[in-house]
Amino acid sequence: MHPIPPPPIPANELLPSRHWYATAGTIAIVLIALGAVIGAFGFNNAIDSVDTDHAFANGDTVTLRLEPGGEKSIWVRDQEMGPSAPKCSITGPGGPRLADPGIDVFLTRDETWNPLYAIDVPRPDDYQITCSSDVPSKYAIGDSGGLLALAGWTVLAIALAALGITTCAVIIFVTAFRRSRHRKRLLAERYGSGASHPATTLATEVANSLPEAPRM
Repeated sequence: MHPIPPPPIPANELLPSRHWYATAGTIAIVLIALGAVIGAFGFNNAIDSVDTDHAFANGDTVTLRLEPGGEKSIWVRDQEMGPSAPKCSITGPGGPRLADPGIDVFLTRDETWNPLYAIDVPRPDDYQITCSSDVPSKYAIGDSGGLLALAGWTVLAIALAALGITTCAVIIFVTAFRRSRHRKRLLAERYGSGASHPATTLATEVANSLPEAPRM
């Protein structure tokens, strides 16, 4: 007679608790949603980073309210770059200055803009900016970040989503593995060597109590 397999261990007796599966899913959802929000925030900042709607030309004086650490830059439309780079000047209280903006780019539907100068001011106040070039040019004031800033926000958003998925997978795997080991340990403790399963013992007793078949 084949032995009867032991009954399954109730799921609520196994450790770790099944709530870790829900925790893993929650972590994944939160981090993916956070990544999506950060990605959308970076995209909106990137498309609005340069105020091309209020561009100014050579010789125009633009007055701006600026603050220290504001990370503002002067941008120039690149198809109007002449044989020599455009020049700009800034005047105002405290000795403001124009610095190297580094490499970046800002794209609109039909225009490409490049940073010309980074603006550095010592204190909050009004400042005047004037630019000139060998050819007719258009300038605009904007944030220091263009496509490079968008790329940074995008990488962060993808990293958060990947972290959420990876964390979820690891928690699910570890929880499933530990619950499986706990199930085996409980089965060994309850129905292991030296302790027969009740159903198996009953079946054995019934089989032993039956009369032997007559020999032919």
